Amino acid sequence: MGDLKGKDFFASWSGGKDSCLALYRAIRQGGRPRRLLTMFGDDGEKSKSHALSREIIQAQADALGIPVEIGSASWDDYEARFLEHLAGLKADGLGDGVFGDIDLLPHRQWVEKVCDKHGITPHLPLWQEERRKLVGEFIEAGFVAMIVVVEDKRLDRSFLGRRIDWPTIEALEAAGADACGEEGEYHSLVIDGPLFSSALNLQTGAIVGHGGYSFLETALETEKKN
Repeated sequence: MGDLKGKDFFASWSGGKDSCLALYRAIRQGGRPRRLLTMFGDDGEKSKSHALSREIIQAQADALGIPVEIGSASWDDYEARFLEHLAGLKADGLGDGVFGDIDLLPHRQWVEKVCDKHGITPHLPLWQEERRKLVGEFIEAGFVAMIVVVEDKRLDRSFLGRRIDWPTIEALEAAGADACGEEGEYHSLVIDGPLFSSALNLQTGAIVGHGGYSFLETALETEKKN
């Protein structure tokens, strides 16, 4: 893994809290973020897992001041498409990548496998740290995020739209979910924080169910808050 001090890097970016905290830590190590990489579904309309629109991912990138590269893939060809993007990033001189995985070994093994194919060094700043401590660090650092996806069999829809704060974490745990949602219980959308030049001004819409998950539709307001 190694230290990122003084190195240019790209960051895998979902739009959620874990990828954001990993980016935050990498920058605090002295790394220089040059690109965000976000994967969307094969129709190119919504991001994988978090189901965020291109306008929201772009607004996050603009607020962070980091260019974003968006890829499209189905789950069947995800690895092949991801490898294509890694090849391009390496060709652009970005040989270090930051990922927000915490402790799911198959995820780490996959990251290491695909990075190795293009000589990229993967960095997992959150790896094997206590999950509740990580979400606490995210909150205490001043980041603002809300829950936009829940797994129906583990959480009810009342969690959608809730800000990630200590009362929400306690409610998640009381419902039997992991505080960090590392097992897929929920996904989040980061709205503001110390890396953001301005907050995203969002409006929420309908709740849509698909594949055992419930998704809160989100869109940007016509103007962002300063």
